[in-house]
Amino acid sequence: MSWLQKLQVRWKVNSLYQVIIILVVFACTGFTVLFLKKPLFQYWFAEAEMPLWASTLYYILILPVYNIFLLLYGFLFGQFQFFWAFEKRFLNRIISIFIKTKK
Repeated sequence: MSWLQKLQVRWKVNSLYQVIIILVVFACTGFTVLFLKKPLFQYWFAEAEMPLWASTLYYILILPVYNIFLLLYGFLFGQFQFFWAFEKRFLNRIISIFIKTKK
């Protein structure tokens, strides 16, 4: 069984074409987030070195921004249902981690 077929089974999708589209969505989302960082920081900090607080803030805010772009690209590529379910599972995992740490 190829790795694409393993992903098809794991993600419970109907075709290898759908697996490839999902991988394209992940790639587009990652590149978008990557390419947004440099212009934003150049605008905010021009020639100055980026302060530590800005890097920390970026890594905190990147998670929700990434998830929004994931849903947007999922919609544009016709895979919104898959990514909406993916986001719900992801958020449930995050919430359960916070609940476990509070006990």
